Formats: sequence, C-alpha cells, structure tokens
Amino acid sequence: MQTNRSPLWVLGGAVVGFALPFLGMACVAAVCLFSLAGASGLASTGVSQNQQHISGPTSGPAVAVIDIDGEIVSGSSGTIGLGSSYAVSGDIIPLVQQAASDSEVKAILLRVDSPGGSVVASDEIYHALKGCGKPIVVSMGELDASGGFYISMAAQYLVANPNTLTGSIGVISEFPEASQLMKNLGVTVAVIKSGAVKDMGSMYRPMTDEEKALWQKVIDETYHSFVQIVADGRHMSTEQVLPLADGRVFTGRQALALGLVDALGYEADALAKAAALGGIKGTPRVIHLAPPALSLVSALLSGQISQSLLPGNFLSDLLAPKLEYRWTGQ
Repeated sequence: MQTNRSPLWVLGGAVVGFALPFLGMACVAAVCLFSLAGASGLASTGVSQNQQHISGPTSGPAVAVIDIDGEIVSGSSGTIGLGSSYAVSGDIIPLVQQAASDSEVKAILLRVDSPGGSVVASDEIYHALKGCGKPIVVSMGELDASGGFYISMAAQYLVANPNTLTGSIGVISEFPEASQLMKNLGVTVAVIKSGAVKDMGSMYRPMTDEEKALWQKVIDETYHSFVQIVADGRHMSTEQVLPLADGRVFTGRQALALGLVDALGYEADALAKAAALGGIKGTPRVIHLAPPALSLVSALLSGQISQSLLPGNFLSDLLAPKLEYRWTGQ
C-alpha cells in the first residue's frame, strides 16, 4: 500500500506513542499556567529584567557575569524546545556586546557549565568575547568541556574547581543509520540525487568507506582549528596541545598541572581576579546579564514551543548529523 508519510514520521510512531502521556501532562500544565497568567499579568509581559544587581555597590565600576550553561547551540532561545538548558549563541552574543558597550563594566566573569555543542555557535561566542575589549575571567562549574572549553579560550584567566571536568579537545559527528529498522518496517526510500555523495550521511543507508574518508577531512580541519585556539589561548605550542587533544576530560587539578587552567578555586576567587584585571578598587559592583525570558504562555501563544515539539521537527533535529565540539559523556 502506498503512503505519503515521510520515513521520519514512520520512525517517529513509537516515539510519539511513548511521549503522548507526557505531552498530555505538559498541555494540562500549560492550560493551568495560562489561567494563572490572566490574574498575574504574566502573558502581558513575558520578559524579565535583562540586568540584575548581584552584590556590591549599586553604582560605579562593575563586573558583568554572563553564563554559558548547558549545550551550546545556534539560534535564539525562542526557537529552543521547552524544558531544556541551552547556551544559545543568539542570546549570549548580545550580552557580550552589552557588556562591551557599557563604560561602567570593567571586566566580564564568564560562568561556564557546559559539555559544548555546535562548532559554529561556539566559534561565534568565542569571537564575540575576543572582540569585546574587556578583561575576561572564567569560573568553571561542574563541566567546562569541548565547546565550553573552546569559548573559555577567549579569557585571560581560567579558574577551575578542583573537581571540574574540563578539556575534551576534539570534534565529533554522529550519523544515525536506520536502514535495517526501515527494512523491518517495510519502508523503502527512493533517492534521486545530483552526485554520488549528495546523500552522504543519510540515515537510510550505511556510509561507504569513501564517504567516511571525506567526512574525516572535515573533522580534521575543524579539529586543527580547535587545537590552534587552545594553543593561542593557553600560550602553548600546537605540539604541546596535541597530546592533550584526544577528546579526554581532565579534572581541575590535572588541568592545572597541564597548563590548561590558571588556578584552582571558586567563583569568589574568579570574581576577585576579574575585578583586579578590570582595575576596580575595593568591593566591585557585580551585575548579572541574562537574555530576556520568554514566558511559557508567550511561547505557547507564538507557536514557538509547539513547533519545536512536533514529532517530525523533533526527530529531524535529533537525527540530523552535526559538526560538534561536544563531550559525549553527558
């Protein structure tokens, strides 16, 4: 029997069946929140304050705190699904630009807790930080790996918790391959293409050795860029970095011994260093810069969340091959 459903929809049937109870619960919760919004006025604003005073004087020279929290992705927070933690380049770069243009901000404290993610997003954030013209200090949280570590190379000083996991210098791409599953489901895919490798990485067939070799060249080129970024950021030679750049993670103590961070400590230590590099005397004013928060109600009304949760869109995003600076241990 012929069908006009795409193979992704067929493959997604089991996922949808499993997820339906949870989606139902989410819809009930959304309706409840929508009702509450009428009384609270939540739907009328949908935006939180961009800048929040954390500590110190209420005016004068400041250290701006910016978070790199979660998987690093391109886009903006309005295009990201519900309930996930992401460091979104389209949100973070404006914060860096805001700190750069504020004459009272003398330094940036970058709090990083991320396994990395998109190669492009990591590079965009890195270059925004490098061009901001302000001293940058990194305070590493639980994890500052791969793309997170790449971004951290824009800083003048790196502070790691002794138990932070950091490093994971490397590049990865994963290509889901479901040809056997499709065969078992009785689904075949006709591919009309303009060149022999136009469908390289397709989930509907295994990759050939020649295709793997082609993609390895892409990986190698991106990898060498990462190694050079680390060499520049840590004032090391590429020969010193290469033995450390096999994808492994290091504890904060190990990273210090290898020259990948400058000190072991905590956020207060990183803040004090940022204030000193910014030339701030005495207790610094500390402000937190964060992207405007899109409320659940606003997102539902705009259709942003609902579109991201559609099975076809969800599976396309999940299964699409990506070029990533990402530690796969998380």
